[in-house]
Amino acid sequence: MSTGQDRLLENLFEEYQQQRSKLTDLHRQMREISATAVSPRHEVSVTASHTEGVTDIRFTGSGYRRLAPQELSDLVMATVREARDKARDEAATVIAPVLPEGMNARDLVSGRIGADQLMPADGPRLPTVVREHLERKA
Repeated sequence: MSTGQDRLLENLFEEYQQQRSKLTDLHRQMREISATAVSPRHEVSVTASHTEGVTDIRFTGSGYRRLAPQELSDLVMATVREARDKARDEAATVIAPVLPEGMNARDLVSGRIGADQLMPADGPRLPTVVREHLERKA
């Protein structure tokens, strides 16, 4: 191989290693995301993880005992939704910087983005150095 090709391969491998390191860090950050919501009168608190769903429900004080069963159920569910939404918002904030321009991070973490948006029909998104190399060959 020529020195130019060796350098190109070294650059590709270096870029790959950098992207892999960033992805590993991003994966760790996403796993650590957790958010807690508390009901308006502090009867219940709910903690939700981005990856695991509800991880904790706590009834605080005795105010929840005065609620009718359906009221308590509605309160718990509303607090669960709030905690889940907070966790998704945090996940969207973490992942947004690495997404392609125009891709909605909240839609991605909520599962509303389909395969066509992740893997476009016109081909993969390539690192600049690879795309430039392919364009020179064409």
